[in-house]
Amino acid sequence: MDKQIIIEQLKNIVKPYINNQIAFDELSETTDFINDLKINSANLVDVILDIEEVFDITIDNQSMEQMLDVKTTLSIIETKLGENDRE
Repeated sequence: MDKQIIIEQLKNIVKPYINNQIAFDELSETTDFINDLKINSANLVDVILDIEEVFDITIDNQSMEQMLDVKTTLSIIETKLGENDRE
């Protein structure tokens, strides 16, 4: 799946939870969900659950703990999608 498509889907997923529209409008791979978008930790869990549903992947606890910024989240999504392709 193309990285730009994943980013667009990710933006749709996080949009309901953001508390900083300017940072959202400027979202890039360096965007931090908590510090930049002001998503609280409880909502970050909701974001991860939504990611699992949208991309039809399962994210383990270790990966969840790392999903604090867009770049890491993209990497994990791409890895999980690759694992699904091999199954």
